[in-house]
Amino acid sequence: MSRHLRFVARTVMVDGGNIDAAYKTLNSYSHVFSTYSRLLTQEGIIETVKRKRYFEKPCRERQRKNFENCRRIYHTEMARKISFISRTNRDDPWFGC
Repeated sequence: MSRHLRFVARTVMVDGGNIDAAYKTLNSYSHVFSTYSRLLTQEGIIETVKRKRYFEKPCRERQRKNFENCRRIYHTEMARKISFISRTNRDDPWFGC
């Protein structure tokens, strides 16, 4: 097991792969669970667990991965464009017009 603080702070020991019991244990600590749930959602762990619960056909898996890849590319491009537009000290693209 890693000794990194970030890893240790997000680690919950689960007995025999019983994830539902771990959720119930975390749920008993409601103030801790809301923070932990937010961290799990940000890192995509909850979605992974829900997805792995049932078998995913290979064609659906490829479709999902392609969609996620396209979505990631779109979001990075939009973030790049927005950061470019919101810059204040940039050259005028139509100089002299």
